[in-house]
Amino acid sequence: MGRGARGLRGMFGPRYPGHFLAAGQLGALALPVGDDGVVVGDDAQGRPQMVGFHRATAYEVLLIGGLWTAQVIALRAAGTGARVSVETGRAREWTALAQTAGAGVPCVTVHDVGRVPPMGASVSSPAVIVRDCGMRPPRGRVVASPWQSVLTLLPYLSPVAPRLMRSASLVGVQRVSPEESELIGRVMGLTQVEVDALPTLADGVTLWCSGAERSWVMTAPTDAESGLLGLPRRMD
Repeated sequence: MGRGARGLRGMFGPRYPGHFLAAGQLGALALPVGDDGVVVGDDAQGRPQMVGFHRATAYEVLLIGGLWTAQVIALRAAGTGARVSVETGRAREWTALAQTAGAGVPCVTVHDVGRVPPMGASVSSPAVIVRDCGMRPPRGRVVASPWQSVLTLLPYLSPVAPRLMRSASLVGVQRVSPEESELIGRVMGLTQVEVDALPTLADGVTLWCSGAERSWVMTAPTDAESGLLGLPRRMD
């Protein structure tokens, strides 16, 4: 979906032709039936909020925030069956995650900046590219395309941030300085209440923006995630 598309929770994933079961077969279902997507946390009412990374159209997500949140999203994306490729200049920070994810199946791979190979993404084998390339990420060799989404992590604002904010379909913002908050507010069209709140956010809280939609989301780790990544934190 494009920039004006619905955001979290309402930002649904792809839709497929319906499947039918006889009433007597319903008890055999073991998986929850709901919207497609990666759960990124809960809103203020405790409702799960999801991002539909697996799409038939190119989809770009920008996260201005901490490594911890990007890693949780990568783990959860892998858990939905996506192949996750991490493009990073700090491979050591991602090694344990890549080795642990998938219980031995290489569903998360780590690559140097500019070294992500073509993923060959398809409806049956979607891919997510996580770009952890610092304050000024170079243009990627492997870009968003059908069934291949890109999540770019910016630890803080830089001169390229406004361009990335304008081009992304979904933007997440964690705690930033008051000066950064003012700039983000101008680019994203935030209210003054939202601008004032950004410098005060607790660790793990993200303001997700898609078009005119806004959603405050708290990401809480599962026991497995906290064992691997620790507790939520904005600073790395």
